[in-house]
Amino acid sequence: MRNIPVAEVDGLDRAVLAIGTDYPPGHLLPCHEHRRAQFLYAATGVMRVGTADGAWTVPTHRAVLIPAMTPHRVAMEGVSTRSLYIEPGAVPWFPTRCRVVDVSALLRELVLAAVDMAPRYPEHGRDATVVRLILHEIANLAPLPLDLPLPADPRLRALCEAFLRDPGIHDPPARWAAALAVSERTLGRLFRTGTGLSFAQWRGRACVLHSLGQLAAGAPVARVAATLGYENPAAFTTAFKRLLGQPPTAYADSGAAVRGRDGR
Repeated sequence: MRNIPVAEVDGLDRAVLAIGTDYPPGHLLPCHEHRRAQFLYAATGVMRVGTADGAWTVPTHRAVLIPAMTPHRVAMEGVSTRSLYIEPGAVPWFPTRCRVVDVSALLRELVLAAVDMAPRYPEHGRDATVVRLILHEIANLAPLPLDLPLPADPRLRALCEAFLRDPGIHDPPARWAAALAVSERTLGRLFRTGTGLSFAQWRGRACVLHSLGQLAAGAPVARVAATLGYENPAAFTTAFKRLLGQPPTAYADSGAAVRGRDGR
């Protein structure tokens, strides 16, 4: 199925519904929720998924697991998605909080195949076997550190969200403390309590995750590093590898191969 709302087929008596959707540049899906659990895969582009307690960046070839009935919004940057909507009873092991996962080559091919299956696929035979194998593969996916916790405190959250729109690695904690009319020590406690990270850890993670969209769009590493305020590309690369275990070049315009083969 392609480019149809899940609501039109949600009532079908099948454990998994697969839908491919193409979105215009800069598209925003406002806050919504699904009765089914969702496996949301970025065939191209980069997605940013936001909930009440955090934000998840989803680069090309990766996916986010969204639990059933979880209010979320999705910002799209050049995105074509392949979504699996899964009956909660079929995935009792599904996470209770959003999670970004790496997607193996096998699972990617299975998901692409599922999108071309009939919505009411036979309960026995090849298509049903594809679905069972998909669920087996999803259960064993490796999580990726592409989440950014957001605090519940409304004043601190507002500052965090403003930072995410224009991040900088050297944004001083003194500025944040002054905006909240607290000491820097108190700011540190607020960050620890609200996010589980120190201010510097949160700021660094936010900068690296922000860079993924620029890298996927083809921006040179040196330009991305400069935009975020790093002294040089090497400093940015070190921070990037520390968080994601790979250099920035591993995420640079990584949608090209998929666009060439599955740019439908």
